[in-house]
Amino acid sequence: MMNKKILWNGQVQPEAVKVLSADGGMIVCPTKVGYIIMTSDKEGLERKFEAKQRNRNKPGVVLCGSMEQLKSLALLNREIEVFYQAHWDADVLLGCILPWREDAIEKLPDNGLKELMMDGRKTSCFVIKFGKPGEMIAKELWNIHQKISFASSANPSGKGNRGMVEFIGERIETRADLIICANEYVSSVQPDETQESRYEQGVMVSMVDSEGNLVPEQSGARKVTPCPVLIRKGLDVNRIIQLMSAHFNSWDYRHGDYY
Repeated sequence: MMNKKILWNGQVQPEAVKVLSADGGMIVCPTKVGYIIMTSDKEGLERKFEAKQRNRNKPGVVLCGSMEQLKSLALLNREIEVFYQAHWDADVLLGCILPWREDAIEKLPDNGLKELMMDGRKTSCFVIKFGKPGEMIAKELWNIHQKISFASSANPSGKGNRGMVEFIGERIETRADLIICANEYVSSVQPDETQESRYEQGVMVSMVDSEGNLVPEQSGARKVTPCPVLIRKGLDVNRIIQLMSAHFNSWDYRHGDYY
């Protein structure tokens, strides 16, 4: 590809689907909170870790382009599914740490992919409503090519990209196969914020205990433990806190707890 930087076309980006449906593809894509690296297989994840020079001890991020995909991959209980659906309906970015479904794990290739996309507890962060450019790509990759989309922020580890493609870093820019540019889309999500005040990440909620087991349903009871824990604040955190309070009598706030 002569010029790897392209402007988002407002729809499914065919160049991105072409790259990620092939083996080892890696792109940079805009989201509601900035730019991410997207990959779809073991080779792509290896390239992502090399590009970011990032530790491998954190749960992988799985991008879900539909509620059907989420339910096919992640282990949910009824209350967590309803919680996700509320965010889906409101178009609110949400990521939850969840176990993988055993039948989903069994369908994955036995080539080292599992070790790169989940932590030692067999959990990943399953994300919905992360932004139209990537959502449409993830949905097409899943529906048409039966491939899962994985993500990581597109910037040197520990540094933000400030929601601008110009700040993804030379290393990532050099290694990516394709870079979708949409600075105006990113800034439109938080129009009243500055580069310094804007959120560069989404909210993350842990729905598992320390062993990676799903938290129990509460069924209206109080003082239930273990319970959902908000472990990272981010975009729309106030709306998500309201939804946490509406859906769970017991939940906790521990920003930075996982890390």
